[in-house]
Amino acid sequence: MGVEATALPMKQATDYRGILLGGLIAGIMDITAAIINTAIRSGRGPLFVFQSVASGILGADSYKDGLPAALLGAAIHFFIAFTACTVFFIASRMLTFLLHHPVISGLVYGVVVFFFMYGLVLRLTFHRNFLTPLSPVLVAILIHMFCVGLPISIAVHRFSKPAQ
Repeated sequence: MGVEATALPMKQATDYRGILLGGLIAGIMDITAAIINTAIRSGRGPLFVFQSVASGILGADSYKDGLPAALLGAAIHFFIAFTACTVFFIASRMLTFLLHHPVISGLVYGVVVFFFMYGLVLRLTFHRNFLTPLSPVLVAILIHMFCVGLPISIAVHRFSKPAQ
């Protein structure tokens, strides 16, 4: 296979903008929802939320490492958001109905991202089940639907066109 077969299927300069904008908006909306949700549930602030993300790599030390751990958490969080957007973009090249129905596909993709993160990534990282109790799970699913999947789908829909 040549280089063309292994490269991302970018046909237009705006394709990159869809990935960048979708990842950025989803990352901002998701972390904002996490900060608000954490403040309501535990009274803890943004530093704690970002350190919690970093704790997947640093363990409990992330809460002692202050701002550097929080910055690592922010980097990890946005890496995940841009990766989720890139995955949706690539899927939309093969499954063009994702671009033709951005609201429905975005909401469904948010659920897929939720189950991937909570059912696999977080479970493997923290070695515990994140899918109980029901009330926080439903809140997390809604956050992923409206703050992750939907902005990703709309951004990719807006700035990219399927291969002709």
